[in-house]
Amino acid sequence: MELRTLRYFVAVAEELHFGRAAVRLHMSQPPLSRAIRQLEAELGAALFERSPAGVALTEVGAVLLDEARGLLDHADQVRVRAAAAAGAATLTVALLGDSTDPDATRLAGAYHRLHPDVGVRVRETDLTDPTCGLHAGAVDVALTRGPFDGTGLTVRELRADPVGALLRADDPLARRGSLELADLADRVWFRFPDGTDPRWQSYWHGGERREGPVVRTVQECRQAVLWNGTVGMTLLGHAPGDGLTVVPLLDMEPSRVVAAWHEGDTNPLVHTFVRMATEVYRR
Repeated sequence: MELRTLRYFVAVAEELHFGRAAVRLHMSQPPLSRAIRQLEAELGAALFERSPAGVALTEVGAVLLDEARGLLDHADQVRVRAAAAAGAATLTVALLGDSTDPDATRLAGAYHRLHPDVGVRVRETDLTDPTCGLHAGAVDVALTRGPFDGTGLTVRELRADPVGALLRADDPLARRGSLELADLADRVWFRFPDGTDPRWQSYWHGGERREGPVVRTVQECRQAVLWNGTVGMTLLGHAPGDGLTVVPLLDMEPSRVVAAWHEGDTNPLVHTFVRMATEVYRR
C-alpha cells in the first residue's frame, strides 16, 4: 500500500467527489478511479458507496480514513524532521487582513503540536494583494480569499463564507432583513487602489466599477463606512464594531477561504501545512 495511493484515497474521502478530488490532486479522473478500485481490491472491501450525486464512505472507508491520516501524518513528520536536520525547518505563512479567524487559530495549535520544532514566520497583509506576497516570492503559503490571479500557484478551497453589506447602524437600509446588490446601486462604496487584482476588485465591488474612498485594510473599510456613510461588503458573522451593522446580500456568491502556494513546490513543510489546513477548516 503506497503513501501516494493513501493520499488519493484521503482526497476522495474529504471531497466526497471523484471529480473534485482529481482537480485537487492535479490529475485526471480515470487514473484516480483506477487507483481507488485497485486499493479496494487489495483490501477486499468497498471504500465508497457511489451514486450520480457523488460518493459516501462505507464503514470500512471510515476506518481506513482514520488510519490513512495517521500514516500520512507520520510520513509528514519524517519529512519535516529530515528538513529540520538539514536546517530548513522554517515556514513563512501569510494571512490576509487579520489573524482572528478561529479556524486559523485552531490550525496554528494543531500544526505546532505536530511540528513543535518548525519555526513559523507569520506575515499579515492588507487587502490590496490577495496572494499575500506569493507572486513576489515573499511567503511559502497563504491563507487568503479568492478570487485572484492564480498563475503559477496551486489554490485549494478550505471554506465558503456568506457575505453582506456593511452599513452604518443608522442607515435606512440597516433595518432590512436582507438586501440585493441593486439596493446599493446608487450608493458610494469603499474601493481598493488602482492596480489591485481585477478579479478581487470585481468580487468585492459586486461586479461593478465603484467610486468612493480608497481603503487597504479591514479597519479602513469599517472607518470609511462609519465616518462617511459609504457602503461595501464584508463577511457575515464577524462583529463589525460599534455603530455598524451587516445585512445579508442574497445575490452574492460566498467568499472562498483558500490555501495557496507555489505550483510544484516540494517543500514538506508546505505539504503538511496545506493538508492540515484542509482537515481543520472542513471540520
